[in-house]
Formats: sequence, structure tokens, C-alpha cells
Amino acid sequence: MRAPAAVAKVRSRSDGAAVPLDALDRRLLNLMQGSFPIARRPYEHVAARAGVGEQEAMERVRRLLQKRIIRQVTPIFDTRALGYSSMLVAAKVDPEYPHRAAQIINSHPGVSHNYLRNHDFNLWFTIATEPDSKLGLDGTLEVLARDAQAESIRKLPTLRLFKIRMDLEMEGDTEALASAVEASAPVELDPQPYDEADVAVIRALQGDMPVVAEPYAPAAASLRMRDEDFLSYLEGMRERGLLRRVAAILYHRRAGFSANGMGVWKVPEERIVEVGRSMACVRGISHCYQRPTYEDWPYSVFTMAHGRSKEECDAVLDAVATQTGIQERATLYSSTEFKKIRLLYFTEDFKRWESQHT
Repeated sequence: MRAPAAVAKVRSRSDGAAVPLDALDRRLLNLMQGSFPIARRPYEHVAARAGVGEQEAMERVRRLLQKRIIRQVTPIFDTRALGYSSMLVAAKVDPEYPHRAAQIINSHPGVSHNYLRNHDFNLWFTIATEPDSKLGLDGTLEVLARDAQAESIRKLPTLRLFKIRMDLEMEGDTEALASAVEASAPVELDPQPYDEADVAVIRALQGDMPVVAEPYAPAAASLRMRDEDFLSYLEGMRERGLLRRVAAILYHRRAGFSANGMGVWKVPEERIVEVGRSMACVRGISHCYQRPTYEDWPYSVFTMAHGRSKEECDAVLDAVATQTGIQERATLYSSTEFKKIRLLYFTEDFKRWESQHT
């Protein structure tokens, strides 16, 4: 079993300036984000599409990891399909000392993203709890809100998921980011059945995968499975919705994407499905959800736009407005990234945290 990942360090907008990349770097980054296959020699497939040799592709990826442009190459499992409860949370914390509250919130192993944003509710984080959590999601948030001395929190669970796919377009320009691709139906959110064999595979593979010719082989060997059987099992997990994909996750700012804007939209109830699908098909939108509204929060559809500048994010969100006809929106920009990790599932970290806080 892999050791738990280290807690992410606080990073501000000034940390990690963009690193110069050549055309091949950009091509490989696009392929590693969206076309890394479940195959015995996946880098051979990536290299062929990039027009280079397998060894050169791996050397480039290792360099991009060393330069902190690629954060990790990792499987991306589906949190909700695995029965974890998850939610986006907006917290109103002391604006003079948000780092203190962020540190407390980050201590929970289910907090994967945590950003300071330009709003009265200034701390925005995503959190997940295990299926057998004694505290549950609501109880965990009560503890975190108390310990972080949050004035108030707003729970924003996903009601409908229209898109979740974090690919940074490394080769295209602003027009490419604002362009539309084919729309798709809302994604199924219900937990899916799984067993101890699935849990064993997740524990063996999750976390950073090695950049070697056969990166799936170490996990297969740890389970005493033949490589072909292990790869076939992963394909089955993908078909069942437990595994979304295997991909490279990038450091946004190091890769040149210095801005991310959370566009929140006031959409008439009867148009939410239609509009959500349309918003999700914009290339520069990585996440699109329906979330609950409140008396002082009328925004029902949330979109995440990533760009090489605030102006590029605005251009993507303007394209969304033009395409859908929805004009009433607010855009919340992040000024500090307090945490960004991929969750590790079925570890002792969750139970250890709960034992320390109950």
C-alpha cells in the first residue's frame, strides 16, 4: 500500500511562475491529460500520437514532473461512485487571518481543494467523508466550522453534475478555450456496487504512478495479478464508473494558467438542465454543476473556467453567456491556493482524524 500523500503546501498566486514550454511539451501535456490509456505500455501510445519515441516521451514527462509542471500521473477514481459523501463548502472566516482557518480545514484528509476567493464567503473548499464515517459529512463540517472559528458556512452539494474534466488546453488559444464541443447528459451520481477486490486495486494503484514503460506493473505485482488481468480489471472498473480515467494532473500556474474563475449563474429552474448541458460543452469549462440556492445566494449553476489570465477566463465565461443567453452571474477569482490534492481512498487517515475530533 502506498504511503498517504503529504498535505499540500500553501501556494499563492506569486508562487511558481509559468515555465517556458516548447510545442512538443504542450502536445505531450494535452495527451497526458486526456489520452493516457489503460495499456501495458501506455507511454508507447502517447509517444506515437506525439510523433516521438517512447523513451523521449518518458524523459519529457519526468522533466515536466521535476519542473513541477505535472503534479502527478495518477488514476482518477469517482468519489461518489465509491459511496463517499462530498460537497463544496463556502465558509466565512476572519479575512485578516484566513491562513489559520485554512490550516485547520486542510487537516481533514477528505479536503482536496481549498481556495481563498474574492467574496464575503472567502474560503471555498471541497470535502469528502468515507461511507462508514461516524461523524458523517454534516458532523464533520460542524467540527471544522467550530475549530476554524468560521462565522458561518454555506453547504453547496451537487444536485446535478454536468461536467467534471480538468484538462488544460495547452496548444489552443483563447478562441479554442471558448469554443463548444458536443454536449452530454448529466452524469450519474449514485453510488455503484463494489467489493473488497475493487478496494484492493484502488489501494494498490492510487497516488503517484511511476514514469516507466509499464507503470501499471508494480500495482499488479503487489496484488499477484498478471498484467493483462490487472489491466482488464481496470477497464471493468472504468465501465462500472468507479474509475474515471488515468491522467496527468498539472500545476495550473506553472503550466501557464495563472487564473481560475468560478462563474456562478442565476438560471431559471425550468432551464437548468438545458443550460447546464450547454455550459458544460464549452472547452474552457472544466466543471459544471447545479447546486442549491439560498435567499441571499440566487446562483444555481456553477462553472469553473481556467485561463492564462483573468481576461481569458472572462472571455470563456462571456462565451458561455452568449451561448446560453444567461447574463446574471458573479465571478469569484481565487487569490490563494491553500490545498490541492487527489483523495486517497480507503486509508486509515479518515478514521484517525475522526478519533482525534470526537
